[in-house]
Amino acid sequence: MADISAKDVQALRKATGVGMMDAKRALVENDGDFEKAVTWLREKGLSKAAERSDRANTQGAVTIARSGNTAALVELNSETDFVAKSPEFNALLEKLAGAVVADGEGTIGAHQDEVDDLRITLKENIAVGQVIRFEAPEGGVLDTYVHKPAGWGVNAVMVELQGGDATLAREVSLHLAFTKPTYLSRGDVPAERVAEERQVLEAISRNEGKPEAALPKIIEGRLTGFFKEHVLLEQDFVKDNKVSIAKLLGDARITRFAQVVIGR
Repeated sequence: MADISAKDVQALRKATGVGMMDAKRALVENDGDFEKAVTWLREKGLSKAAERSDRANTQGAVTIARSGNTAALVELNSETDFVAKSPEFNALLEKLAGAVVADGEGTIGAHQDEVDDLRITLKENIAVGQVIRFEAPEGGVLDTYVHKPAGWGVNAVMVELQGGDATLAREVSLHLAFTKPTYLSRGDVPAERVAEERQVLEAISRNEGKPEAALPKIIEGRLTGFFKEHVLLEQDFVKDNKVSIAKLLGDARITRFAQVVIGR
């Protein structure tokens, strides 16, 4: 039997898109002959995974694993929600999140072969999406929430507070899950994004025939609405629109948050 090197296996994987074990088996079965191994994989229907890598994978699932004051959010993308709800898909997703909690975001790469193998097994373009890890510092309060309306995660939130408690952190998590803001504070919105929105709002206001003298006030009012939609600290609390998030926090402070919504 020919000596099969890791470099040979990697080259075949790159050429065909198959998992490590399938690439190694193909080379073993064909005595190390690269071209015969490619043909063997095609005959077995395994190299079709390479074709799948170009297909849109806007579906999937997201989960969060937690250990003490450390949490990890991992997104796994697929082409259909049928695959996203499958036991094999979610078992790997949970495994990935657990690994990130334990060993950090960089550990995802060590599990690429498992992702590749699942792509072959389930016959879809499956790939790891966003990977985010929070480790709350001394005195920090961490909360997480995963929305699973049909049994698998489609909306996941992590939030970290300073000066608050678990109850407050939970309220903020649930608010985040519902409103889906992009930024924490007004200062986090890029200046070019604000300028672009201001320009659009001015054009809308002029097209509506608003008086020239009133335009500055109208534009600022509409820009405030933009901030309320996209900036967490500008929003009204979903459970009581008479209370802003800033007022809800009191002396507490949101240090960071993360959110992943499937299909967004």
